[in-house]
Amino acid sequence: MTRTHDGAARPRHGATAAGVPVDEPAQPDRIRRPSDAIRFAASLVGLAAVMLLVSIAQQTTHGLQTDIVQGTAHAPRLLLTLATLVSSFGVLAVPIAFAVERLFHKDGTRVAIALLAAVIAFGVTVGLDDLVVRAAPGGVLDSLIWGGTETAPVHTDIAPVIAFVSAVGMAGRSRWQAATWTMIGLAALTGLTASYASVAALAATYFLGRAIGHGTLYAVGTPNPRPTGAAVVAALERLGPRPVRGARLDDPADDAEAGRRYGVVLAGRPAGGRVPAGRGAHGDWDLEIRVLDRDQQTAGLLYRIWRLLRLRATTTGRTLRSLRRSLEQESLMAYAVDAAGVRTPRLTGTCEVGTEAALLAYEHVPGRRLGDVPAAEITDELLTDVWRQFRAMQGGRLAHRRLQEDALLIGEDGLPYVTDLHAGETAAGDLALRLDLAQLLTTLALRTGPERAVRTAASVLGEEALGGAVPLLQRVALSRATRQALRRDRDLLTRIREQIVQLKPETEAAPARLERFRPRTIFSVVALSVAAYIVIPQVTSLDVGYLAATASWHWVVAALGAAALTYVAAALMLMGFVPERLPLRRTVLVQVAASFVKLVAPAAVGGVAVNTRYLQRSGVRPTLAVASVGASQLVGMVTHILLLVLFGFLTGSTAKATQDLAPSRTIVIAVLALGLVAGLALTVPRVRRVVASRLKSMFSGVVPRLVDVLQSPKKLCTGMGGTLLLTLAFVLCLDASIRAFGGSLPWTTVVLVFLTANAVGSAAPTPGGLGAVEGALTLALTISGLSAETATSAVLLYRLFTLWLPVLPGWGAFAFLQRKEAL
Repeated sequence: MTRTHDGAARPRHGATAAGVPVDEPAQPDRIRRPSDAIRFAASLVGLAAVMLLVSIAQQTTHGLQTDIVQGTAHAPRLLLTLATLVSSFGVLAVPIAFAVERLFHKDGTRVAIALLAAVIAFGVTVGLDDLVVRAAPGGVLDSLIWGGTETAPVHTDIAPVIAFVSAVGMAGRSRWQAATWTMIGLAALTGLTASYASVAALAATYFLGRAIGHGTLYAVGTPNPRPTGAAVVAALERLGPRPVRGARLDDPADDAEAGRRYGVVLAGRPAGGRVPAGRGAHGDWDLEIRVLDRDQQTAGLLYRIWRLLRLRATTTGRTLRSLRRSLEQESLMAYAVDAAGVRTPRLTGTCEVGTEAALLAYEHVPGRRLGDVPAAEITDELLTDVWRQFRAMQGGRLAHRRLQEDALLIGEDGLPYVTDLHAGETAAGDLALRLDLAQLLTTLALRTGPERAVRTAASVLGEEALGGAVPLLQRVALSRATRQALRRDRDLLTRIREQIVQLKPETEAAPARLERFRPRTIFSVVALSVAAYIVIPQVTSLDVGYLAATASWHWVVAALGAAALTYVAAALMLMGFVPERLPLRRTVLVQVAASFVKLVAPAAVGGVAVNTRYLQRSGVRPTLAVASVGASQLVGMVTHILLLVLFGFLTGSTAKATQDLAPSRTIVIAVLALGLVAGLALTVPRVRRVVASRLKSMFSGVVPRLVDVLQSPKKLCTGMGGTLLLTLAFVLCLDASIRAFGGSLPWTTVVLVFLTANAVGSAAPTPGGLGAVEGALTLALTISGLSAETATSAVLLYRLFTLWLPVLPGWGAFAFLQRKEAL
């Protein structure tokens, strides 16, 4: 076999398969391989790791460099000189020779892409050396450079070569790979021994070159290495069959992990045999060929890694397989399933197609996938037969792992066949077998309903076996396609459990723990990290000694008590706008948890999300939960505006000092400009529809919810009382913080200052209004007559009690409520 310019296998001149027609759409000249994107991302991660390492471990990097220099100082000088001469010549000569060799094999496109990557790498490294890196922090720069700042931290002579090698592709050419990387290694070694290169700089250069090479390859696209259908059919001849016609059966837009499929007609067909005329027709094929393309082995890799990390190891298959490993795995599974007595298309042979693909030849079984079979044709007899095939697989300890609709073929003879064995596992454990049962139950229930699926399964497997699937009937345990189908019937899994429990009431219904962690765990970790990043610098800026020496502690305690009262007030506010009964203690705990969440979300967003989730977990329907929280927020906003206007008037009429709190001309102009832009935008019909739909979804049901509350005077008093108490508690906390440092302001002024700063904090996009609230409070208190020192100390104490101090209790409450499934 020889290879074409795109890497596909081509029959030698005169081969008997050269004239076999294959009906398939034209393949693209270039493709973007998932593996290139993954390698690009991995190189960026490696580069970031090097930068982090040299930032925090400068002594280690310098020590490593010193050890290398001292170790090579004893090497023979003649040997080092020879290595320098060889690397200086070979680091460019070997890649050039490989490029010439590829040109002779008509692979010029890949060479051109590799040259583009080398040019980009040269430009990037020159730019980094001359412009960017010199302005980097001294610690990083000093660790990258060895021997003074005259040396470039990123090595321009090596990076383009690495980018070229990464992009040109030397897979399968071990001699060229060894020669090229030997020259690069010698060039790096001579740089280390001559003290003009450091280990850190070389590592950064390596990852940068790899990132540019694979990034260019992914952006431009690599020449398509996949063999054509004609090449696949030609390779089939080596197994013995003589094909006379073929056609592509699958849609090129289908899941890449499933591989390409071809139907093949063999010589010697009886007279009158049907031959399909078009691609994808369900004709009377003799063989069905599944092609494994090397470049598709990494398709879906990120998703599989996510599943591997998220789920326990015994519930996931091998994350990444080589082409050879995938071929062997599917072959073994096909033979094992056939040996177990399961009805499946027989595997007749396997072989490689050049160096970029492999094929598996199955006997063709004409029929339809379960998803294409009308519901009227899915009889109980058919379902029972499906369960018999499944029982045979379970008896052979064979796990399919993807028993969804496409994996079940209903033949023209009316019998079910198990197909798509590429993800299967032999010698499977109990958990994998039970997961298969949960998957097949869900697949059949989606087509026939829970009652028929469970009843036919029980008649074959028995009630005891079905009971083992109940704890595993979870969305996370099912395939991605099945989870998407469940979005149309969200309570299907619950109904399946109920059907099984009716057959076997003593069945354990508690879900099994399949996940290492849940998405909310990631949220907690990220939120805590962000909170720590925000809070720690703020807390370290406090002069604790000064605060402790000058503060009046009885007012500090009063401020702390007022801050604690805010959580009770917020709980009463929420309870008042929810007609359903809520426990006060748990509702207060939810508000404490919300104080943690608001540090990673704007102040007006975090509390709404937590309260909505809490109401849903408490049994309130999602639409009513959103309406209840929306009603409390709407009443709170209206109350806040009315109080701001009222106390602004009272303060303005009694104290001239606070007149400066009026918006400046710049703010007025900005507000008017924003209003003008918003008004012009609303003249566009599409913008009006989007805004109307957003507002409708946000406040739909709020008015009916308010009407429900108005019908209960007790609820109305609770909600309004909580709203006013919340404002009062914050005002008391701010006033006590001011008095703790010897300051004093009229109570109307304190109320106005709080209302103004709180409005600014709610509008600010920063978490918890961070920065905006402190600035507004300090400015307002200073304008109102306090000294800058007193105002700053009072604001820091106030924010300590209302924002920073509740972080750890809030995180504890958040974690506790998650464990209790209240959030």
